Amino acid sequence: MTPAARYAAAIDILDRIQSGEVAERALTNWARSHRFAGSKDRAAIRDHVFDVLRCKASAALAGGGAAGRALVAGLLRLRGVDPATIFTGEGFAPDPLSEVERAALTHALPDDIAQLDWPDWLRDQLASDLGADFDAISEAMRARAPVFLRVNLAKTDRERAIAALAKDGIEATPHPLAATALELGAGARRIQQAAAYKDGLVELQDAASQAAIASAPLGPGERVLDYCAGGGGKSLALAAACPEALIAAHDIDAGRMRDLPARAKRAGAKVSLRAPGDPGTGYDLVLVDAPCSGSGTWRRTPDAKWRLSAARLSELVALQSEILDAARGFVAPGGRLVYMTCSLLTVENGAQIANFAMRHGCEVLSQRQITPLSGGDGFFVAHLQL
Repeated sequence: MTPAARYAAAIDILDRIQSGEVAERALTNWARSHRFAGSKDRAAIRDHVFDVLRCKASAALAGGGAAGRALVAGLLRLRGVDPATIFTGEGFAPDPLSEVERAALTHALPDDIAQLDWPDWLRDQLASDLGADFDAISEAMRARAPVFLRVNLAKTDRERAIAALAKDGIEATPHPLAATALELGAGARRIQQAAAYKDGLVELQDAASQAAIASAPLGPGERVLDYCAGGGGKSLALAAACPEALIAAHDIDAGRMRDLPARAKRAGAKVSLRAPGDPGTGYDLVLVDAPCSGSGTWRRTPDAKWRLSAARLSELVALQSEILDAARGFVAPGGRLVYMTCSLLTVENGAQIANFAMRHGCEVLSQRQITPLSGGDGFFVAHLQL
């Protein structure tokens, strides 16, 4: 496919998303009906679609509309590319711009255009929560997120992991957020075919998440529960950080953990699985990576920010409170509770912890909000002593 044809495909997919189809499903359905598109074509089209979704509101303003053509033309304009060089109508390129479309691409744009790329109903809340960093974070969230790896300290160290990745043509550099974090450069798309990945030397995990895990020191023999384990990435990180700790993973949906045994075997980690609804009790540390808005990860899942509603956020905040109250019962007397979200919102983070501490009279030992200005995702972690 030509570069212009890839943009035409992105326009088609964006129209499907604008009609209500979830982004991943729209991309998959398009690929199934266009099997001539190679892997490089699909990757490029996906990049175009997600680039637009990160900047959908500003692209709509720049392009003069919310349809796929206007969004792509608007994004090109925002990036300093003349849309007419893509919208040529030649071959499989998008049809030439109409006079109306050309006129829409000439109106002035505001200086604070990056602020538009938050949901309207959430913008003021985020501005208040993020304070002086709001403008910079708004801009950062419009760019693609870096790809990060966690070095599996149970098998190697950071320097040897970098060398192993280099053998497969993958560039990796240390990242300051965590001692185990590597940021990928050239060759990042090939990571799952790399020997270092297949042999369990590295795992995909955001640097901010790694930093949050690193803030939870463990001792040999301590019992640890990853209560909302999902795919088990944090369980594996805990097991690698302290192989002598006893790590148990639990999730209310056992299907989310179906790959964890294979991942643990590859990583050389010991993680036991608990049945849904039977997490056990008497743990020295209980980790709660709570369901949340995901606002800190919207660079990776940009369609999610446009699908979140005020009602859904309220449901999530109530659910987080219920989960925290339940998790408290699994902690041994004098044990610790660690609460995490991949959110930038105070209502899910600091306010949630303050309310929990007030309800139960426990001590908040520390809390930290990480933002994309540090390089990784937006992430929050709090430590409580029960």
